[in-house]
Amino acid sequence: MRVLLTADPEIPVPPLTYGGIERIVADLAAGLRERGHAVGLAAHRGSTAPVDASFPWPGAASQSLRDTVRNTRALARAVNAFRPDVVHSFSRLMYLLPLLPGRLPKVMSYQRNPSLRTTRWAERLAGRTLRFTGCSGYICAIGQQAGGTWDAIPNFVDLTKYTFRAGVPADAPFVFLSRVEHIKGAHVAIAVAKRAGRRLVIAGNHASDDTPNGRYWRDQIQPHLGRNGIEYVGPVNDAQKNEWLGRAAAMLVPIQWNEPFGIVFAEALACGTPVISCPRGALPEIIRNGTEGFLAETEEALAAAARRVGEIDRAACRARAESAFSAERVVAQYERLYTEAARGGPQARPLAGRVP
Repeated sequence: MRVLLTADPEIPVPPLTYGGIERIVADLAAGLRERGHAVGLAAHRGSTAPVDASFPWPGAASQSLRDTVRNTRALARAVNAFRPDVVHSFSRLMYLLPLLPGRLPKVMSYQRNPSLRTTRWAERLAGRTLRFTGCSGYICAIGQQAGGTWDAIPNFVDLTKYTFRAGVPADAPFVFLSRVEHIKGAHVAIAVAKRAGRRLVIAGNHASDDTPNGRYWRDQIQPHLGRNGIEYVGPVNDAQKNEWLGRAAAMLVPIQWNEPFGIVFAEALACGTPVISCPRGALPEIIRNGTEGFLAETEEALAAAARRVGEIDRAACRARAESAFSAERVVAQYERLYTEAARGGPQARPLAGRVP
């Protein structure tokens, strides 16, 4: 089968540091090629993922109308050049516009809340040639309100990149690994670590300009660094991520929004590292409370969970990553979806409401 994948134009595939979905697209391309499929990629011009054909986007900004028009035309040209059996978009739905009425099978994957208006008109234009996926049952439940056929297919990790550690020292730190933004809860992580008397390592990108995120960094995070066991180590690449997650007693990312998935949670499990977070969005689909970590709402409850982290079996965390979030498992799910789409497969099956 010939599969043309697309990713948004801002970040290379794979990314150098931050860029969760770009990493998913790179690993999906690799997995499909290992299974004997030909893969084309429309993505940032600096992308280095090994594929059979590469189609750099001419426009660099997905929010720019001018760049959107340029990239929409570029995707149509890529389809004519590569002749795929299916187009799988992890980028903007608008890029698919010229392709929607045609017979070519299309898959649109959402890593964020879908717009009901745009998914509704896309489904009406494309009919049975368009399938939707969400990275969680939470996202699919939102999208299904607009109609169409939705499949919950989780994000995944390449388990070969993450080293399982069966144990860590009793004084091992907690780690916050994500973008340092209010919605990710870095300020809550600091408060919880202090309450629980644990060291905290913060890793990830942060804004430094005069924006809400820049002010958040300066006012709510920076004053705590270098005090009370709170340390910031900056953005991390894959190797550093594996090291920090593996050395941690737990990953503490108490999200303050409805997280669509959060690849870093599966990455922590792959290292055998328990997760402490909040039961919002897709988190209850990833972390089973009391088995791979703890989910709680308040700082007090999160601190109580932090004190119990030694109860979590790190081998159970790794087993969860292997059974639900491995590249092998999820690439196979996409492969089955492509086959169904190419055959005009089932269009009205029950929605899988949770990640298995």
